[in-house]
Amino acid sequence: MSRTRTALLAALVLVAGASGTAVAAAPSADVGIAAIPCSVDYKVQNQWGTGFTAAVTITNNGAAKSSWAAKWSYAGNQQITSGWNAKISQSGTAVTAANETYNGSLGTGSSVSFGFNASYSGTNALPTTFTLDGVTCNVDDGSGGGGGGGGTDPSGRVDNPYAGAKVYVNPEWSAKAAAETGGSRVSSQPTGVWLDRIAAINGVNGGMGLRAHLDAAVAQKGTGEEVVQLVVYDLPGRDCAALASNGELGPTEIGRYESEFIDPIAAILADSKYASLRIVTTIEIDSLPNLVTNTGSKATATPQCDTMLANGNYVKGVGYALNKLGAIPNVYNYIDAGHHGWLGWDDNFVPSANLFYQAANAEGATVNDVAGFITNTANYSALKENNFTINDSVNGVSVRQSKWVDWNRYVDEQSYAQAFRSELVSVGFNSGIGMLIDTSRNGWGGSARPTGPGATTSVDTYVDGGRYDRRIQVGNWCNQSGAGLGERPQAAPAAGIDAYVWMKPPGESDGSSTAIANDEGKGFDRMCDPTYTGNARNGNNMSGALPNAPLSGHWFSAQFQQLMANAYPPL
Repeated sequence: MSRTRTALLAALVLVAGASGTAVAAAPSADVGIAAIPCSVDYKVQNQWGTGFTAAVTITNNGAAKSSWAAKWSYAGNQQITSGWNAKISQSGTAVTAANETYNGSLGTGSSVSFGFNASYSGTNALPTTFTLDGVTCNVDDGSGGGGGGGGTDPSGRVDNPYAGAKVYVNPEWSAKAAAETGGSRVSSQPTGVWLDRIAAINGVNGGMGLRAHLDAAVAQKGTGEEVVQLVVYDLPGRDCAALASNGELGPTEIGRYESEFIDPIAAILADSKYASLRIVTTIEIDSLPNLVTNTGSKATATPQCDTMLANGNYVKGVGYALNKLGAIPNVYNYIDAGHHGWLGWDDNFVPSANLFYQAANAEGATVNDVAGFITNTANYSALKENNFTINDSVNGVSVRQSKWVDWNRYVDEQSYAQAFRSELVSVGFNSGIGMLIDTSRNGWGGSARPTGPGATTSVDTYVDGGRYDRRIQVGNWCNQSGAGLGERPQAAPAAGIDAYVWMKPPGESDGSSTAIANDEGKGFDRMCDPTYTGNARNGNNMSGALPNAPLSGHWFSAQFQQLMANAYPPL
């Protein structure tokens, strides 16, 4: 689900842009917010010789509904072959998309998204007329008034920033990917821009700074909508449990974080020349979860994490960032929410949601500054494990008792993200928040990918034989051997999920395999050493890391080649 706002839409005119999107055009000032009964955003996300993938977002501006059905017709020979998040049927050129049991409720001002694959030949013309329960959408009913633009509240904010939008392709990453043998197959994919130190705001070593990226995003945007993805990542005492990504600011330097890092970023993002962009920020990965899992009397605790829990600077920093950036109408903050192999256990799940709520209300921030959350950032957890579920048992022994699952309640990222979203709403976040899942390195394809369940001789052989995630242990996080590119970025792929994203640019190292002197504040973490035999945080298993890795964030050609070779879906 995308982020829900209560404001009604202004009158819209359906237009077809060069980007393959049917979107709502900006209304005139004298058109009323009550004039449009519903709006439909229809976007062709990917297109190839004989088929395409489309994403559709419906916004209801009439009375609340307990069920719904949207209809449209094609001018050509488009034939829908599969769909998700809606029951889709087709008769000739006429298409009907009806709600599933879990998304029939559609309140006033609320939106719902679904998608599908289709075949075609000739011209893939966009549909021009949509109805919702028999009422024509995107057409003024003449009742008058005044208000904002399509799919927005009065501030101009849309429900799901990814719906109906292209996503910025970082030219620096794209050039590195394209220079690799076979890299042109993915070099046009959108990836996150990492602001991981103060100097990155203006650019380091002659590279692009924040303004340069935003200028490039405006140029890429053209006449359509454009999302640009930023990772805001420089908390004081950063990554208290992982030396490879330690930062430049000491544990007490919250003042520098606010005045030298967040304030300059906010000033740039607020520049009116960037007001047409949808700016998605990933807020401080791997920070708040550490306060839950790596503090106090836990076996996984570190003195550094205890310090950050005691001084409160993670909570203060996240709250300050949410407040400053959330005040900008076209900025969408997504807080990092770890991954299922970190927060999926009962001891971590609810406490993490409560801590996130605390941070979202710190330093002047409110839950309205949070568009959603992102899971699996820069991690490797499989999107969906199809060969076993948490409810399976072998010879009377629950899958939860296997060494791999180890009593976790979740076996993959999508089930975790959807469940965690519900928990976040229950503790006080807005009911329309959406989730992002980083799928940049969780494909786990290639010859090692299981084709079916494991043998039922024991619960461990069953799980280990069938799981896609081939890591030695779910706590392993650094440059994992055998990993592959995951699902390509796409909007609204599943219930509660705003988008699959490649927030971590594939090919950028997680950390160096050996100690490397540097001026970037990055330490050497043994979890990046392939000879390391582990610690409490990974069950004292081998690290599973690739050899000869450079510093975190630096280009790692061998890893990029492996990711392409093991991509799933395959390239």
